[in-house]
Amino acid sequence: MPEQSNDYRVVVFGAGGVGKSSLVLRFVKGTFRESYIPTIEDTYRQVISCDKSICTLQITDTTGSHQFPAMQRLSISKGHAFILVYSITSQQSLEELKPIYEQICQIKGDVESIPIMLVGNKNDENQNREVDSSEGEALAKKWKCAFMETSAKLNHNVKELFQELLNLEKRRTVSLQIDGKKSKQQKRKEKLKGKCVVM
Repeated sequence: MPEQSNDYRVVVFGAGGVGKSSLVLRFVKGTFRESYIPTIEDTYRQVISCDKSICTLQITDTTGSHQFPAMQRLSISKGHAFILVYSITSQQSLEELKPIYEQICQIKGDVESIPIMLVGNKNDENQNREVDSSEGEALAKKWKCAFMETSAKLNHNVKELFQELLNLEKRRTVSLQIDGKKSKQQKRKEKLKGKCVVM
């Protein structure tokens, strides 16, 4: 596939009810919905800067069920980066990510060059926690991907999640920042890091 496409495609996978749509909607629209409505597949677009020019961050929010294996394969083959979401309140939801990760490896080949984030969502529900942070970290280490816990409800680490994912992209410089205005602190950070910063 030619790389000059101006879309940067991020695919969000995870079991039903772990909060994939909540994370995406919180990031794109800044909203949070209490009720659970199953997703078949939705795509959201957010303008970002990419290699010093503007491109579209296309976020595909996939279904939580396994009824659509062909859609899943297509999403993987077209995706540039992946967010694998589980709920910290469900050990089962973490287990369900394993075949998805294996499929990404199968379709993409060398996953070390592909940005993948393992995300434990719903960390506002600590009292119902079934998956310890250390377990998520250990799995991320095994998968050679990044790890973060988030709460779509409290808007905790949501923007950071997408920024971190873009920071993992080595082949291009992709960033959530568009308007070009930077604070001194951000300029300093960029000097240190050589990366762009979320505005």
